[in-house]
Formats: sequence, C-alpha cells, structure tokens
Amino acid sequence: MVKTWKKRWFLFDMDHRRLAYYTDCDERKLKGVIYFQAIEEVYYDHLRTATSSPRPSLTFCVKTYDRLFFLVASNAISMRIWMDVIVTATDEHCRY
Repeated sequence: MVKTWKKRWFLFDMDHRRLAYYTDCDERKLKGVIYFQAIEEVYYDHLRTATSSPRPSLTFCVKTYDRLFFLVASNAISMRIWMDVIVTATDEHCRY
C-alpha cells in the first residue's frame, strides 16, 4: 500500500551499481539507494496495484528482495527508457 506519493529524483549510478534517489533536484539530499543486485524484477503496473498513483498509466514497479518501489514517469517514453535501463543493468550485474 502506498501511503503518499512524494517526488524523488533518481540517478542511475553504474559505477556503484545502484539507483540513488534524492529528495531534491540538486542531488544534495540522498534519500536512499536501490542496488542492482537486490532487484528481482521491473514491470509495468498493469494491474493498477498502486491504486492512488497520480498517473496510473505511467506507473511501473521495481521489486527488490525487501521492498516494492512504485515509480511514476513523466511520460511513456521516459517510463520505457527507465524500465529498459534498469532491467539491462540488473541483467549485466547478474553476469558478474
């Protein structure tokens, strides 16, 4: 269940093999990280699990061992790019 939706800025960090997310667009306030090794799957929220999503058609999920992250993209192209990049990074990590 998603309690509230808060805006976060994500940084794809290939050097550290993680997604870092911040509470500000200047990337000064690190809120958390999602390590590639912890990601189990990335998928479009076609079942509308995130019922309170501000944009259901642009919501996708990043499932880790500990948590399910619901992310909302600004548009369909951005959503597809983010999903592809995360999946590719996760696959690349599994090879090593």
